[in-house]
Amino acid sequence: MLDSKQCQAFLAVAETGSFEHASLQLHLTASAVSLRVQALERQLGQMLLIRGRPCQTTPAGEQLLQYLQRQRFMEQNFLQNLQGKQANSEFIKVVIASNADSLATWLLPSLQHTVIQQQIALEIRIDDQSLTHALLEAGQAHACISVEAQPLRGCAAKALGYMRYKMVATPTFIARWFKHGVSRQSLMQAPAVIFNQKDHMHQNVLLKLHGLTANSYPYHFIPSSEAFVHAIHRSLGYGLVPDLQLGAALELGELVEILPEAQTDILLYWHHWQQQSTPLQQLTQQICQNSQRFLHPV
Repeated sequence: MLDSKQCQAFLAVAETGSFEHASLQLHLTASAVSLRVQALERQLGQMLLIRGRPCQTTPAGEQLLQYLQRQRFMEQNFLQNLQGKQANSEFIKVVIASNADSLATWLLPSLQHTVIQQQIALEIRIDDQSLTHALLEAGQAHACISVEAQPLRGCAAKALGYMRYKMVATPTFIARWFKHGVSRQSLMQAPAVIFNQKDHMHQNVLLKLHGLTANSYPYHFIPSSEAFVHAIHRSLGYGLVPDLQLGAALELGELVEILPEAQTDILLYWHHWQQQSTPLQQLTQQICQNSQRFLHPV
């Protein structure tokens, strides 16, 4: 049997990144936390942490971390089902892993009613839509929005709909960089706007359509959905924008779709643990219904 206090110490260090921060969280001395982690490592016969700044988990430590995080979520769900609310709060905490574009557009309107009615305290964790399911697998989220169709073991996945992206730029930008049309040569010169280093959608499109690799054209990294669109509106570059964020910009001529064949539809899925509390069940039901108002149908 694993010792609960030793596991608690390990979990605190793994999540905070240091023995000092873990000691503050647990109201212990750093040396006491260290002794508990060492005792757990001796019991398991494995090094669990690489001591550093910050501390990092070894492969064995990562397995234990995922196990303990899942166990914590299962306990939270059990208590919420049994008691209705957490003992020290009127609110139920729900962690959702989401891509930034969903959070900036349709996610909160889809959840609004249940969040208010069920007194849910949301914690949204942002990552690329191809990586959010890893947070669910690691036990760091109750549910996630992902492009992965296959559910994890112990989880269920439901298709929500397609998020559509269009390649756009301002007339001013087009007049400067694409005055002779959008071609392979002009794309090699014009600056693009890309969300961050994990966002491969833009480079995949240019590689497919024009054979351009990511190092063959200039680009800005703008890691905020709202600032990303503002950058394009300010003629800093061109980029793939969700149609939910375009509004009337195309109709008003503020933005122009420069490469219609670059239109990209990303199918999003809602992943959640099969064992859900009643509020989480209602949250799942609502997001599956309301996402159809915003996303393109499957």
